[in-house]
Amino acid sequence: MSYLEDFLFHPARAQSPVSSLSGGERNRLLLAKLFTRPANILVLDEPTNDLDIDTQELLEDLLRDYQGTVFLVSHDRMFLDNVITQSIVFEGQGRLKEYIGGYQDYIDAKSREEKIQTTSPPKTTAEPEKAKPKANRTVKLSYKEQRELDALPDEIAALETEQAAINVQLSDPEIFKDYEKAGALQNRAEEIETLLLEKLERWELLEAKQNGEAV
Repeated sequence: MSYLEDFLFHPARAQSPVSSLSGGERNRLLLAKLFTRPANILVLDEPTNDLDIDTQELLEDLLRDYQGTVFLVSHDRMFLDNVITQSIVFEGQGRLKEYIGGYQDYIDAKSREEKIQTTSPPKTTAEPEKAKPKANRTVKLSYKEQRELDALPDEIAALETEQAAINVQLSDPEIFKDYEKAGALQNRAEEIETLLLEKLERWELLEAKQNGEAV
């Protein structure tokens, strides 16, 4: 009886035949049956369809406390933000990409990626560019700026390497059993995104200054 009370059934209703239950009560009964079965993986397709508010909140609590892995598909953005720790997104042309966090985290990460792409300087080719005549350079880099510019490629590469290592760790569902460690990794991943954007913008600015372009 106490188990059914966890699913919002009052003692009197718990004794009622299934045929007399309302739609919301039947949904809660299905959830009660689902979580009595031992399993370490759940696959849910649009689980919030036809759920009342109380049942949806109950489902969110159950999924947050669930110790296994849950694969779910949903168009309910708030529900996704409340329960998921990773998003697998169709990027087009048959490509899938994994993002940390819920739907809003995906939107934020996508926005940062697009900003980085628009500010990233073009890759240099193996053949060195011909040096421009010094007369065309209206501004020279200071010694400190030149050292900063020379160091930026290695700093960016180091951040990208660390970012890749963190993504590997966060792709393992086991990591989220340690909420403190998973949270620290997620925070560091966000810091790296910000640092990469700042360093790419700085690289672009110093390159432009070195080439005598307006900055």
